[in-house]
Amino acid sequence: MLKQALNNLLANALKYSPEGSEVQLELIYQDRNAIFKVKDRGRGIALADQKHLFRPFYRSPNVGDAPGSGLGLAIVKKCVELQGGKILIESEVGVGTTAIVSIPLSPYQ
Repeated sequence: MLKQALNNLLANALKYSPEGSEVQLELIYQDRNAIFKVKDRGRGIALADQKHLFRPFYRSPNVGDAPGSGLGLAIVKKCVELQGGKILIESEVGVGTTAIVSIPLSPYQ
């Protein structure tokens, strides 16, 4: 499930970023949580659209001709929550977007 979530986040970052721009994946261990950050320098997401990002089939009117069904982030959220985790999206128009996923780890992992 985590692999699917990260694949979706990376695919979104690449899809909505200018060709040749950098997409970063960062992994941090903090307070018994694995924290994954996927950061792009794409067009960013308008504040009005951010509250709808995890709604199935939602597609912002600002995505242009980028292909998609609007299911990617809804799937990510479900995968993360099934593992007891959380997801947060930070975005600014014209700057880019960072998706932050936090998954709790058991003491034996």
